Amino acid sequence: MPVHTSQGSESNRGRGVGLGLALASAVAFGGSGVAAKPLIQAGLDPLHVVWLRVTGAALLMLPLSVRHRALLGRRPALLAGFGLLAVAGVQACYFAALSRIPVGVALLIEYLAPALVLGWVRFVQRRPVTRAAAVGVVLAVGGLACVVEVWSGLGFDPLGILLALGAACCQVGYFVLSDQGSEAGDQAPDPLGVIAFGLLVGAAVLTVVARPWTMDWPVLTGTADMNGTRVPAVLLLAWIVLVATVLAYVTGVLSVRRLSPQVAGVVACLEAVIATVLAWVLLGEHLSAPQIIGGAVVLVGAFIAQSSAPVQGSAEPVASADEEEESELSAREAAA
Repeated sequence: MPVHTSQGSESNRGRGVGLGLALASAVAFGGSGVAAKPLIQAGLDPLHVVWLRVTGAALLMLPLSVRHRALLGRRPALLAGFGLLAVAGVQACYFAALSRIPVGVALLIEYLAPALVLGWVRFVQRRPVTRAAAVGVVLAVGGLACVVEVWSGLGFDPLGILLALGAACCQVGYFVLSDQGSEAGDQAPDPLGVIAFGLLVGAAVLTVVARPWTMDWPVLTGTADMNGTRVPAVLLLAWIVLVATVLAYVTGVLSVRRLSPQVAGVVACLEAVIATVLAWVLLGEHLSAPQIIGGAVVLVGAFIAQSSAPVQGSAEPVASADEEEESELSAREAAA
């Protein structure tokens, strides 16, 4: 009994740390829009802001790439996938979708990723998923619809919808790839090395897409308006690179390692809530009553999913309650 109690305490502490890291990642990612919007309003193209964000973070983490260069030979597919999907794909698809459909619609579609992660875990990995976790995902997505007020924009462009779905699929890749090797112990790829190389790959891809040589570079030497306050553009860029990218990716990947892709995916829905609150405080974009209610629903959904998530590492299919009862009866009859 003491052994089980100790293991349970360690497991609870590990999940507590993982939940804290997931929340930190959501806060860091959520703060990116608040810093990026003034830069965009000052004259920078959104795709150029993304390129600055990823390239700056890649250069900052370049020493880690050199330190973990052995990963290039050991896990080249993982590094390429993380860079293409988790870094470049999510952001490129999302910003492209914004040019065709409303922001709220695009964000809601992108944050269908937690539900897609749940499907991946259940039907592809054949790992158990509780009904409560599924209910948590449904609540989180429903609450998110209220947060972004999806009913305020009904102009649906087929290509825009496909691009937003592409962002959602790429976000699934972020959570699934972040979980790769988490059960391999000492042989697991170092998450910091994966992030560092992923940023390098993402920067290379975005350089081709964004064409930074056409950027209005003088904007970075001036100031940007943040709800009536003039803020140095370089300071906003530093926040985007250091906090909204480096810190966000590091805490996000580490949280997936301690939780699970489906749980971390649901907690990540809080990014939309956090982004809305920060925009309210820093940019003067006030919340409506439905948005406040939606934020509460997202929190409830995330809590339900987190508290009912299955133990990571189980690969057995889920058995229904009837199947479990039949199995128990059979065992009793055999024993009799």
